[in-house]
Amino acid sequence: MILSAPALAQAPAADAAAADAAAAEAEQGLGEIVVTATRSAQSIQKVPISMQALGAEKLQERQVKGLSDFAALLPSVSFEGIGPGRNTAFFRGIVPAGGAYASVGYYLDDMPITGTEVPDIHAYDLERVEALSGPQGTLYGAGSLAGTIRLITNKPKLDKFEFGYDVEANKYGKGDFGGQLESYINVPLAPTLAMRAMGYYRRDGGYIDNTPNNGTFNDGSSSTLTLGDNNPNTSYTLDNSDIAKDDYNTIREFGGRFQLLWQPTEGWDITPEITAQKQVARGYFGYDPRVGDLEVHDYDQTKNDDRWYQAALSIHGHIGDWDIVSATGYFKRRTRTLNDYTYYTVTYDGFGPGYESYLQFFDNCTGSGASQQCQMINPTQYYHADTHRNKFTQELRISTPKDWPFDVTVGGFYQRQKNELNTSYAIRGLDTITGYTATGGGDVAGGLIGVPAMYGIAYDEDGNPYFDTSDVINANGNPLGTMILGTQAVKGDAFYYVEQDQLYHDKAIFAEGHYNITPTLKLTGGIRYFWTDYKVRGFAGVAGSAAGVGCTTPLPDDERLTCVNTNPNAADGTGRYKEDGETHKVALDWQFQPDKMVYFNYSTGFRPGGFNRPLRIRSLGKIVNVAPFKSETLTNFEVGVKTTWNNIFRFNAAVYYEKWNNIQYGVVVSGAQGAGMTGNAGKAEVKGIEYDADLRLGKVTISTSGAFNDAKLKGDFCNFALNTETESIAQLSSCTLGEFVEGSSPPTPQVAAANGTRLPRQPRFKGTTSIRYDTDLGDYAAYIQGAALYQTGATQDLNVESNELLGNTKGFVSFDFSGGIKKDNWSVTLFLQNAFDKRGQLTRNTFCSIDFCANSSRTFTIKPQFFGIRFGQKF
Repeated sequence: MILSAPALAQAPAADAAAADAAAAEAEQGLGEIVVTATRSAQSIQKVPISMQALGAEKLQERQVKGLSDFAALLPSVSFEGIGPGRNTAFFRGIVPAGGAYASVGYYLDDMPITGTEVPDIHAYDLERVEALSGPQGTLYGAGSLAGTIRLITNKPKLDKFEFGYDVEANKYGKGDFGGQLESYINVPLAPTLAMRAMGYYRRDGGYIDNTPNNGTFNDGSSSTLTLGDNNPNTSYTLDNSDIAKDDYNTIREFGGRFQLLWQPTEGWDITPEITAQKQVARGYFGYDPRVGDLEVHDYDQTKNDDRWYQAALSIHGHIGDWDIVSATGYFKRRTRTLNDYTYYTVTYDGFGPGYESYLQFFDNCTGSGASQQCQMINPTQYYHADTHRNKFTQELRISTPKDWPFDVTVGGFYQRQKNELNTSYAIRGLDTITGYTATGGGDVAGGLIGVPAMYGIAYDEDGNPYFDTSDVINANGNPLGTMILGTQAVKGDAFYYVEQDQLYHDKAIFAEGHYNITPTLKLTGGIRYFWTDYKVRGFAGVAGSAAGVGCTTPLPDDERLTCVNTNPNAADGTGRYKEDGETHKVALDWQFQPDKMVYFNYSTGFRPGGFNRPLRIRSLGKIVNVAPFKSETLTNFEVGVKTTWNNIFRFNAAVYYEKWNNIQYGVVVSGAQGAGMTGNAGKAEVKGIEYDADLRLGKVTISTSGAFNDAKLKGDFCNFALNTETESIAQLSSCTLGEFVEGSSPPTPQVAAANGTRLPRQPRFKGTTSIRYDTDLGDYAAYIQGAALYQTGATQDLNVESNELLGNTKGFVSFDFSGGIKKDNWSVTLFLQNAFDKRGQLTRNTFCSIDFCANSSRTFTIKPQFFGIRFGQKF
């Protein structure tokens, strides 16, 4: 549970007295924890699922500011990503590496912000964070295959004025200074009307150094590129000295929330709310150990400008004895991202001769015609993207009267989401170049680099390039020239471009009910029927991909979707996928003593399948079809206990077994120029134990929680490959360990992962323990606290070959300390996180394909040593 103070959900006014009683009781023992995980307010000890809650005090004690911070305190949660606003959470080792939907629901109050790379919601003026382990599909739908995270805000209060602020100054041990200012206010405007507002500003100092490369790569080899040929006259030396900077991964963000509570009549609450945030994160938040401790070599800017708002309207009321809840939400998000993509260029340079047209580009010319001479430009790639997401959701729930012998909640859900993707894998100045070297031009005998070509270049039987005088490509060119006039740009400066509109519709009806078989034995059942459809239309590829569907490049800058290659088999070029089905749950709990319960929970979850766009195969010079990927399902069997002993000791535990079918997995197919698809990797099973405990002995409180997870593949994961006969990409129907796919280049193993391969990203064991001592120092209330975080290592990719390239993360233990004093309405807190400055490895990632960019992988760790002081007042 990890709460050191009561966390009370918004509930009817009748519950206020119970809340006050619980708070008073907490002074002598463990306070009651009230949650709304089952869409109704009840004690966490009465909810027959495995879940944890982080209360407001715990969030502040442990310096929780966003997703990566509270994920560290939740033993069943892991995550992957490359920085704030670009992280995705997982539960219990259910770590899909592909697909259109997330596997974990992410909610702000009742509104879903579900998706991959979710925004880093600032954790202030929150009542609590709830983490629900296992499938939650009955009440939370398709985005909650493996679990759900809910951030519950403090709500307006009609009966009191409140105002508070907190000021913090902090510093990373060897890094930069930072700080934040936060404030909230609650104002009763009338007997039936109140408002609450929150605002903040935060600046995080960086701790990663982008150091000068001094002419070498991270392995000590020369950073001079040969540019796709064996010609000593064509080279380019990478130098990052212009952008080298210490502590370059800073965060600046600000945001706020405004809420109203209106009670137009007794028993009815109407709560409009809007939350908005802007966060600008610069640099990588992982480092490259091959460069040095907390150091990287970046050759271009990395920045994520993430701005979003969510508007919500909650209506809670009664018609007769029936309880009605309506939740309406609109979420709008825009992210503008820059990322260094140099190592993709480095990879192509390593392929050797024959890749000149990918690496040699020319501008700044003198002369004209056959005597024109042009200079080579910087060939390194960078990534820039402008992504828009818009989501509308509506849910309606109706619950039966409380005096019925059973209770049932029925409801309906509708969601419409539109995403607009504009993504460029680009080279600066590519849109304005004069020309580029023809394939083979760097090594053709007598060839002139940067001079317009008259003839095309062909290869003889021995693989040597020569001028093909029968192929006149430019009558005004030089007979020895090797430069083709024009540009490889698809749109703007993009060498590879993705421009898509994605549209999702999700509809569902659901019901969940409870029946007391006896006064202490309760049966819970739930079911959800769903309908989902997905459409995508747009373009993805290089200039050759556009030419393949009859488009002329560069595409116009001022208009979108002028070239469409998503689905050439459809008249309108649109890729479509639709699916319907159901998910269900059954739970039985026995309250064998008033404060002790044992339960069994059987639940299922789902994640819809989707459409795969065709891919261009370089060796064929054409695009080939890719089959859709299927929906994946998760079945959970869970037995647990929830107990409290004399109100001083609380112990909860759950043992679970999960079956995961049709694992969705992203694959980069050999020969597809680094482009990917999603397939179904097979089956897996997960076995595990979760626990949490709190012990209060007078002024000492000991809290601990942990999870053991054993997640393995069940059966061989056969790879995906090109079938040259059918000209399509599909999973191998059978595969043999140690054998390679015939004709694949580079060679592709038939078995991507063998039976029993460990699932990635989730440590076998993860836990946290804290010890807190509260006392009085004269007129001051004081506390000191020590806490430990610990976890074992984890694999990083399901594909064994890819995992070997990345390497496993290592286990670690880190320690946090804090202490504070409080008097009247003010408090001062000192904190020291990761006191001994350990490099606790959480995940290891690459920004581009693992096969291409493993040598530039980054290791993402817990924060390095971080300390500071916080002062706050409450009125």
